Amino acid sequence: MERGRQARLPRRQPARGVRRGGAGIYELALVQEELASHGAGLLLVVVSPAICGTIIGKYGTADQKQEWLTPLADGSKIMVFGITEPDAGSNSHQITTTARRDGDQWVLKGNKIYISGVDQADAVLIVARTEDSKTGKLKPALFIVPTDAPGLQKTQMEMDIVEPDHQFVLFLDDVRLPAEALVGEADAALMQLFAGLNPERILGAAMAIGMGRYALDAAVKYAKERTVWKTPIGAHQGLSHPLAQCKIELELAKLMMQKAAVLYDSGDDFGAAEAANMAKYAAAEASIKALDQAIQTHGGAGLSSEYGLAAMLGAARIARVAPVSREMILNFVSQHSLGLPRSY
Repeated sequence: MERGRQARLPRRQPARGVRRGGAGIYELALVQEELASHGAGLLLVVVSPAICGTIIGKYGTADQKQEWLTPLADGSKIMVFGITEPDAGSNSHQITTTARRDGDQWVLKGNKIYISGVDQADAVLIVARTEDSKTGKLKPALFIVPTDAPGLQKTQMEMDIVEPDHQFVLFLDDVRLPAEALVGEADAALMQLFAGLNPERILGAAMAIGMGRYALDAAVKYAKERTVWKTPIGAHQGLSHPLAQCKIELELAKLMMQKAAVLYDSGDDFGAAEAANMAKYAAAEASIKALDQAIQTHGGAGLSSEYGLAAMLGAARIARVAPVSREMILNFVSQHSLGLPRSY
């Protein structure tokens, strides 16, 4: 494109809270969805730029932003996220990984589980609690821990699902970090942590929607081409109507995902939380339904390696479980959207 013509192109004004020169979670979600719709969804797009990049962008020091934000955006560096622990599960208030001060250093001790992509990462953003906050409500402290830090050990977990990104158990055995490894405040409020969790749900929804689109496209193509008794099978309402339902449900989930992204980029964290949880729930249900119907449309061929649909079952099913289970989403909606009493 000619320089003069390029200069005349209109520039989209960034939403409130979005750094000028870059795009927002809305645009990142669209990229993730399109990748997944072509069979190449990337889990670490959810983790590295969406979770870690957002937290550092909001709460990191100038030096941390300088070191990490551009590399996380262009993919030259990867940072993964470590919050889940074996005994805490969905109750992040119960994490036991601690950070204690030792002069001008921090010393981390504890363990994490189901940490994605550690073998590809340059660092892990570890969620810990300061040693003097072992009891009571969690006041998270977040630390950038290099993956080659002495005392950090990783063990790959054996998983039944087919995924390019491996899961790990992490052991932090007196990992020493400089003072500048701390992101934000040592005695932070939960909002510092949640700054990365809404984007996580939005990007997870985008990935699920993309996988659903991939499966639906494959089903429609097969239904148009496969002919039995001189009629394409897609002409039969027993197949066409379920596929049409999948299309509707995927589009509805996408609208909620886009709503969540717009709210988040505009700075409405509470509104984004509700929409992001709903989007993640809707996308997970629509995605696995679309994949199941795609396999059914193919009949026995849907289980063959030729079409590659059955291998997606594990990846699509994850969306109902992670990054937050559908039951916890229903708890959130019951409590925050409907005002019902809390059960946990």
